[in-house]
Parts: sequence; structure tokens; C-alpha cells
Amino acid sequence: MNNPLLHSFDTPFTAAPFSKIKNEHFKPAFEEAIALSKTAIDSIVSNPEIPTYENVIDAMEFSGDTLDRISSIFFNLNAAETTDELQKIAQEVSPMLSEFSNDVRLNLELFNKIKTIYLQKEQLNLTGEQLMVLEKIYIGFTRNGANLDKDQKKKLRKIDTALSKASLKFGENVLAETNAYQLIITEEEKLAGIPPTAIETAKALAKEKEITGWVFTLDYPSYIPVVTYAKNRALRKEIAIASGKKGFQKNEFNNEEVVLEIVNLRHKRARLLGYNSHAHFVLEERMSETPENVHAFLNDLLEKATPTALKQFKELQDFARKDGIETLEKWDSAYYSEKLKKELFNLDDEMLKPYFKLDNVVAGVFEIAHKLYDLNFEEIFNVDIYHPTVKTYRVTDTNNKEIALFYTDFFPRKGKRNGAWMTSFKNQYIHKGVNSRPHVSIVCNFSPPTESTPALLTFNEVTTLFHEFGHALHGMLANTTYPSLSGTSVQWDFVELPSQVLENWCFEKEALTLFANHYKDHSPLPMEYIDKIKELGSFMEGLQTLRQLSFGMLDMEWHGKDPAAIKDVKSFELEAFKNTQLFSDTAENCMSTAFSHIFQGGYSAGYYSYKWAEVLDADAFAFFKETGIFNKETATLFKNNVLSKGGTIKPMDLYTAFRGKKPNNKALLKRARLIS
Repeated sequence: MNNPLLHSFDTPFTAAPFSKIKNEHFKPAFEEAIALSKTAIDSIVSNPEIPTYENVIDAMEFSGDTLDRISSIFFNLNAAETTDELQKIAQEVSPMLSEFSNDVRLNLELFNKIKTIYLQKEQLNLTGEQLMVLEKIYIGFTRNGANLDKDQKKKLRKIDTALSKASLKFGENVLAETNAYQLIITEEEKLAGIPPTAIETAKALAKEKEITGWVFTLDYPSYIPVVTYAKNRALRKEIAIASGKKGFQKNEFNNEEVVLEIVNLRHKRARLLGYNSHAHFVLEERMSETPENVHAFLNDLLEKATPTALKQFKELQDFARKDGIETLEKWDSAYYSEKLKKELFNLDDEMLKPYFKLDNVVAGVFEIAHKLYDLNFEEIFNVDIYHPTVKTYRVTDTNNKEIALFYTDFFPRKGKRNGAWMTSFKNQYIHKGVNSRPHVSIVCNFSPPTESTPALLTFNEVTTLFHEFGHALHGMLANTTYPSLSGTSVQWDFVELPSQVLENWCFEKEALTLFANHYKDHSPLPMEYIDKIKELGSFMEGLQTLRQLSFGMLDMEWHGKDPAAIKDVKSFELEAFKNTQLFSDTAENCMSTAFSHIFQGGYSAGYYSYKWAEVLDADAFAFFKETGIFNKETATLFKNNVLSKGGTIKPMDLYTAFRGKKPNNKALLKRARLIS
């Protein structure tokens, strides 16, 4: 079989040849790429020469590029364009990858060579980046069992294989539950309050499914208009409960046992490696360093946010009582928040959406990237795509030098998981004098165009686009030698800084005037709307902060102690939420069984990092505000000290090089109006 995944890509920009890649290519490609990588490792181990940085560390860093490329393509497709067949392949190849990873990490001869170099590091005259790679590899080995005995290594292999399967199963169950649900409405009066574009989309979906009426789903652009605008409380309740019970129903997709399996496996793994808990293991390589520091950070914010959150909750309750709602429930929160926002500011998402045509917002974020970092974006049509709605862009600097290949994938579909994320199909690195540039992608689930309107974004979707584009800039502007330190390969509680800081531009008049124009008559977003958008930045922020803190605390509870005694997922979750819960519990719902960030994504013992990064981003943007949001000198500092450096320098050192001082949470608390 002629397998395109196993050849150099003879394509523009060496982009992935999606049209030539078939499902049957993946497993043989993985098998061959793993074999190639094993051969490369074997040659390092069997090399009779004295171990040197070049023949061990450099050789390792560039030994698995074929496997890395295949993995990127496969797992990105499995997230954005999956099928039953791809999911089956994922279940087959994930254990193979875990086994290979363990073959490397538990290879004693290889580790001894690395250790030899590590113990000589002070005498080797290494660059800062070389030293960081060496330390990362050495610590990576010790953190993954290199010092274990034979029996312990065998246990670790079993745990890692089981974890990889359980994590995949968790995600498949959530996706299956999401796809299985549909809210069918046949009586038009029940649609009252739901925006026309959402109704039109629901009508089109019903037609596609050959159903009479309107169909709403748990996909974000379909779900949010119902819970935010539907006047019919029963509809809001039905779809909210359906969303909240993903993975918590008595069916084949129940995730309760999967959750318990994952947390117990993670804890056993951590203990085997000599750590008190999974959180202790994870946080050793985070800016926060220890679970105690994370708890102190979360509790400090909780103490400051709770009075404001309670005040805002009462305000919302009192407002809902005017409608005869005596007890405010979870499915009332978005609806009455939106109504209160409309009353206080005379502004809502539906008034703003006409000014946020997707194409204009994309052009706007490109223009902002140009003003800040001298980047140019040109849409191109000679690169393969994996779905007809995906677009590709050539990214260059002011000298027309290639910076990156950029993919965008914006609309929901059956094979795409919910949420929004940035990823890459190819990392940046420098090898043999060639600076190989990255292929970066952002994937979202925005409201699609309808027959009568183009794709129009809610303001929340605008900030989401900016957020993911901030991650993309981190990937695009990478300029490091080693792929393992490139772009977003930084400590996890630092990775959200570039994304969250860019969201701030959405609230600034100078930026909004670049792209916020009415899709029909091109009139600019009215000044009073801009002023209100700035005020809205802190609307119900106490409640939002409490919500985010509750997720971070739940994550730490799952991963900060021995979970062996936990028998009931829901009871454990309720106990974890006791200091942050404002709404009464819904018996049919459970957060953990669909908490993909920590049970399928990379955020286990790390969900707090969103808030941690908010402290960094508020402090960083305060600097931009002081100097001007398009100040080239400040932008260059951020580009050179944060965006281009990847993981070559410790995050706090990168941040202080940019800011001139360490961050504090004052800017965040002021921005959220949690302090005056």
C-alpha cells in the first residue's frame, strides 16, 4: 500500500495531504513510524562513542518527527472530524503509543547516557535552550519511571495503557451523549424569545433530519440561544438538564466508573513515582509548584469574590421574582442575566451580533496581529483541507518571509467535539540550519451562516475567537531550536497567558473600530455600545469568578488526595462544590462525568490555570494600557519575551523580562470590580 503518511509531503508548504489520506492508512503508518523511532532510539543506545549532547540529546529531539507528524494529523482529525472508524483506530493506536513512550522512558541504557550528560551539564558550555532541553528530558525520564525497578516499570506500563484507553473512552462517551440528544419543537409559540438566526438554523437542521418543526442540539451554538433567550422556562430546563447529565445516565455511555478509574489510575501512578498525589506530580512542573500554593491562590480569590458573587446572585434572584420566579435555578441564570443586562445596559447579544460578522472579526484579528507583530495573512486555496468549511492562510512578515501556515475551522458538525481549541499539524523548530515553520489551526463551534444571514457572532464568540487566536500567535511566532520547547510547549499554567491577554482587545474602542461594522450597511458599532461593552466586561463577574473557582477546586479535590475511598461521583462532587454552590443541586446532573478538560484534555490538576493566567493577563494588559494598546515597543517586548520563546526559559523569568516585575492580582481584581 502506498501510504502518503510515510512519505515527505510533496505539497505546498509541505502541508498535510488530507485528500490522499484514508482511514486505512493510519494504523500501518503508526506501526511503521513507531518502528522507525525505535530504530533511531536503538542507534542512540548502541552508539559506542562517549555520550555527548549531540549524539544523545540532539539525536533524541529529532528522532521522532515522522511519528509526531502522523500523531498530530490523526488526533486532530479525531477531535475535529471523527467517525466511528477513527475512534476505533484511536482505541487501537493509543495503547501502542503509550507502550512506545514507556519503551523509551523506561530504557535504562538510554537513561544512563542522558544521566551522564546531565551530571556534566555545568562543564558543557551549553546554551540556555540546550540546558532547558537537557533538564526537561532528564526530569521527564525520572518523572516517568526511569528510576523504577523492573516490576515497578511493568506496573507503570499497565497503568499508562489503561489510562490512555480510559481517557479516550471518556471523550467518546461525552461525544456520543452530545450527538444523541435533540430537542424537537413542533409548536411555534414555544420558540418565543429565541433569536431568529437560531430558529432558522434549527429549522434547517430539522429539514436535514426529515423532522417536522425545529431541532435544537447540545452543540454550543444551538444550546446557548435556548438557555439564554427562550421565554419558555420548561424548554430551558429540559435542554439544561440534558446538557448536565452527559455521561451521567444509566446507559452504555455512563462515565461514572470511567471517572473513578481515571483518578485512581492517576493516583497509583503518582504514588509509584514517589509523589503524594497526582496533583503533587503535575504541579512540580507548573509555575504554582505545589497543591498548597494552588489552594492558597484559589481560596484567596474565593474570599475576595464571594461577597460580590452573593450580592450579584441576590440581584439576579430579585430580578427574576418580578417574573414570578421564586427560586432561581441553573436554567434561569443565563436567561435572567441576559434580561438584567438588557435592562441595565439596554444591550444584548442580539443587538451586537449584526456588528460581528465572522469574516469581519477574522479580518479584524488579523489586522490587530499586523499592528502588534507585523504579520500579514493571505487566504490561499492550494492547500488540502479536511472539511469544505476549513480555510487556510499563508502568514508572512513585512519582508514576505514565511512565518506559518494557518487553518481555521469554525462551525459545528456531527464529527467535531464541542468547545474551541488551538492545535498544530506541525511544530516549529530549527534543524540543520533550516527554520521549519509551524502549521497552526484554530477549531471552534460558532453559529453558522443561515440562508438569510452570514455567520454572525455573539460577543462571547468574538472573545473566544480572540482567545484561540492568541494561542495561535504563540504557535506561529515560535522561534526555538528544539520542537519540544516550541510555541505552546510551556508550563501549563503559563500557556493561557497569550490567549487570555488578546481577549482584552475586544473591549477597546481602538480595536473594535477595526472590525465591528454592521453586516448590512457597514455602519460602525455605535460609540454608546462600545462604552457599554467595556462596562459589560465586569457584569456578573463575581458569579463568573465563583463558577471558575468551583471547577478549579473540583479538579484539585479529584487529584489532590487518594481517591480509593470514593464510591459515588455525584456525592463527592457536591462536597467539593459546597463553598462555591449558589444554585440548588439538580439530581439528574453531574459536572464530572462530562468534565472533558480534566478527564480527556490536559488540564488535570491544572484547571486553576485559567484563573492563574487571568492574573497574568490583567497585569500584562495593564502594561499595554499604560503605553498604548498598539504600542510597538510593548508589543515587541511581548513578542520577543513571551510569544517567540516557547519553553526555552522559565515562565516567571519570561514574564518579568517582558513586564519588568512579577505579577500580582490587583489588576485582575480591579478589572473584575471585585475591589475598587
